[in-house]
This record gives sequence, C-alpha cells and structure tokens, in this order.
Amino acid sequence: MSLQAQPHEASEPETPHLDFAGTTPYEDYVRADVLTHLQHTLSDDPGEMVFLVTTQVMELWFTVIVHEWETAAAALRGDDVPTAIAALKRSTREMEALNASWKPLGQLTPAQFNSYRSALGDGSGFQSAMYRRMEFLLGEKSASMLVPHRGAPRVHAELEKALHEPSLYDEVVRLLARRGHPVPDAVLHRDVAERYDASDAVEAAWTAVYSGDGDAELARLGEALTDVAELVWRWRNDHLVATRRAMGAKPGTGGSAGVAWLEKRARKNVFPELWTARSHV
Repeated sequence: MSLQAQPHEASEPETPHLDFAGTTPYEDYVRADVLTHLQHTLSDDPGEMVFLVTTQVMELWFTVIVHEWETAAAALRGDDVPTAIAALKRSTREMEALNASWKPLGQLTPAQFNSYRSALGDGSGFQSAMYRRMEFLLGEKSASMLVPHRGAPRVHAELEKALHEPSLYDEVVRLLARRGHPVPDAVLHRDVAERYDASDAVEAAWTAVYSGDGDAELARLGEALTDVAELVWRWRNDHLVATRRAMGAKPGTGGSAGVAWLEKRARKNVFPELWTARSHV
C-alpha cells in the first residue's frame, strides 16, 4: 500500500524587517509620533481627551475634503468632468467619515460637557480656518470670516486667497454656460468674494439637465454635487443636535448664539438650484 501523500506544509512567513538606523519608514511617512503627541488637555476630566482628539480628527478630514474640492474645481476649469466627478465621489466617502465624528460627542450630557467646557475659553469650531476654506469652496463667502485669523499671517493669506477665488460651484455654473446653457453675465462675472445667491437662470439650466438623459455627463455631475450638498446638510444638523444635547440654548463658546445660530445654518442648502430645479422636472 502506498503512503498517502502528505499535504504540503506552508512555509512560515519571513520575519519582517525590524532593524532601522533611525525612525521607521512608516513613521517618516505618517508622522504618527507627531500626531499622537499633539494632545494637551487643559482639565482633569477624562472626557476632554475624546473631545480634543475628535476635534483634531475633524480638522484632518477638513483638510482632505478641501483637497478634493479644489481638485474638482481645477478639473472643471479644464472641462475635465470625469476627474471632477471622481474627486467629488471620494469626498462624499470622506464626508461620511467626517460626519461620523459627531458620534463620540453626540451623547454628551450638559454635566459632562461642563466638566471641561471652561478649558475651551473662547475657542470654538467656528474659528477653524480649514473649515472656513470648506465653506468658501461651497460658495459661503464672507470677508468678515477672515477677521479671527489676522494674528496668523500664513493662515490669513490662505483664506484671503480662497475668498477671492471662484468657488467650486462658481466653476460648475461656468461649465454649464460653456455647455450651452444661457447663464447671465451677472452670474458668470459676479464678485466671487461674495456669498453665492440662487439664480433663476441656473435653476432653469439644471431643470434642462435633469429633464434630459440621466446618464449624461452634466446629470452625473449634478448628482455628485447633490450628494455633497446632502452630506453638508447632515453635518450641520448633526452639529446642531450634538450642541443642543450638550449645552441646550446657552451661548456658544466662541460668543455665537449657539443653537440658534446653528439652527439658522441648518436651514440653508448649498448648491441651491440643484434642489429647486427638481420641482420643475
């Protein structure tokens, strides 16, 4: 009787390279040691660490989303709609992760938040320069939003540059005009440092787009932008709910009206004609 063939034993994996002359290549690329030593709490409450880290993570997501929207805007200027759509789709996945950042904070009771709220002083997310760049790219422009950053020359210069550049939606509207939709000169040559206001002509353009082939390039761009706009709305509403749970109707840490101000923001839609045009299709 022949011996039954024994199954081939898999060789043990080789030991990874462990010995490096300096820091590891991973550390050199990710800078994890820098990131994990940026947390300096100002109170003895253990919950402050969660608040601080979550806020820092939000800033990182703001940074990558700004990168995606700037990529999309540049692509639209060059009539490269597929690249713009790809960047917008990536940003929606990133925004889902950003919005999930509210979950660690969304269950804070007033007593829990009060235990370290005084450590924030006048600090507020309202003062985030990277979030402000996100808002500017959405068309939510206001020169007064540069005032808090006058003491930081580099940040102020970056925001001032972003203020005077066309927003992502400005580039979208200009693309609609180049594709043959009758967008008035008053819209195409508006002062891009001002907040974008809805236009009946742009609404008509989106109505025409959505009344045509749903798989056409502009229709797919419109849906990618709508996904972004919906997630912006969800971000604002999640912020509102988390704030209402943690502090009720008290004034915000940065001196704003708190919940009342957030309620006003949550009622506004970005890319407004993409929403109103649907009523006419």
